[in-house]
Amino acid sequence: MPNKLHPIEEPYSKEVAGILSKYPQQNGYILKLFRLFANSTRFLLKGMPNLLDKESPLSMKQREIVILRVTANLNCEYEWGVHVAVFSSHVKLTTDQIAATKTKAANTDCWEDQEQILLQAVDDICSHHRILPATYERVCTSFSKEQQLEILALCGAYHTVSFIANTTELESESFGARFPKT
Repeated sequence: MPNKLHPIEEPYSKEVAGILSKYPQQNGYILKLFRLFANSTRFLLKGMPNLLDKESPLSMKQREIVILRVTANLNCEYEWGVHVAVFSSHVKLTTDQIAATKTKAANTDCWEDQEQILLQAVDDICSHHRILPATYERVCTSFSKEQQLEILALCGAYHTVSFIANTTELESESFGARFPKT
């Protein structure tokens, strides 16, 4: 199919190279996902909000929990695997917690109370397209308004990432983790 989305390869146009130079890289390697975004310079520039900056009202661990749970719920092994490989040790997620993002209920004992609330909120969003009232009451007592909006925005952003990676059947990165066997 000539119009099927796929990660672009070098040589990049000058415009695309300039934009991609601002994306995270490891020894000059640009993730397949980012190179897939580059099929549209508009999307590359505007399609994905940068919610992983230092100004986020959520801790890096909280953001990673949201990202791992959304991508696990949407069966997006590509993005889940990248985040496990790159960020999980940095935010001190245990092996059990990592596996639990894919295989266990939100109220699993490996999580602190606030993390269980966060996971349940993500599960609600993924299953019901909103945070259900009983969960939302708990979210409101545990997270500020800024944090609540950030949770919703992260879920939306990583739904988009998951839709893109799953639709295009994006192959896992060589360093990416795989889903745990259930």
